[in-house]
Amino acid sequence: VQLVESGGGLVQAGGSLRLSCVASGFTSDDYAIAWFRETPGMEEREETACINSDGSTYYVDSVKGRFTISINNAKNTVYLQMNSLKPEDTADYYCAAARSTCRHIYPDDYWGMGIQVTVSS
Repeated sequence: VQLVESGGGLVQAGGSLRLSCVASGFTSDDYAIAWFRETPGMEEREETACINSDGSTYYVDSVKGRFTISINNAKNTVYLQMNSLKPEDTADYYCAAARSTCRHIYPDDYWGMGIQVTVSS
């Protein structure tokens, strides 16, 4: 299984970015794919947004109304549309997948290498 993130970079506060995660070698009828983020000093990565195989989603409170997670099954790609970005959204963002449900993705599941997002004020 390989997860490859793209779309990160530097953006001004109030701007938008779309992250992409292409998954290869991962097949399951029941799954969850999530975006986590990590900043220095965090004890553990924060599950920022997640989508289950039934289409249900989860968002951490701080991004509700600003971020949208979606999936294109034909392209094996999960997207994270990030709007109204704030400096506090600055982090390394990781794509993760599991044969499980949102809020139940663990370090021994499948993870990408991460991508940096920087929001300047």
